[in-house]
Amino acid sequence: MNSLLLTIIGLPILEIWIMIKVGTQIGALNTILLIFLTAILGLYFARVQGLNTIKSGFYNLYQNKIPIYEIISGASIAIASVFLIIPGFMTDFIGFVLLIPFTRKLIINHLLKNYQPKNQHNDIVDGEIIEEKEIIEKKKEKDEL
Repeated sequence: MNSLLLTIIGLPILEIWIMIKVGTQIGALNTILLIFLTAILGLYFARVQGLNTIKSGFYNLYQNKIPIYEIISGASIAIASVFLIIPGFMTDFIGFVLLIPFTRKLIINHLLKNYQPKNQHNDIVDGEIIEEKEIIEKKKEKDEL
């Protein structure tokens, strides 16, 4: 079975199961309030971290550096925000893990380490295109000599 399909089906089922377990322990109203609280806190921290990433990116641009880490970090903050908006404790946990700069840096470094560009050898083939007419003309000139 496709892992994406399994995730799309399995994640909501797991989230509902966790919410039921938490709800039986702390009550339904407290569970709902906790879900809203984590979403609000997460979005606040996403905003703060996003602004810090933008500042860092502009600082790197000012120093004529390419802000690759900041671009990837900004994308992970956006993904974290989506996870925090989705109700549930597991998605909130994933969102908070992506928001914490230390864990975000570990995840980004792990992904970049496993990424390999398609053209690893940077082979450049240099050539010249000669039309057949030119070859024939050069042969005729050679034969005439």
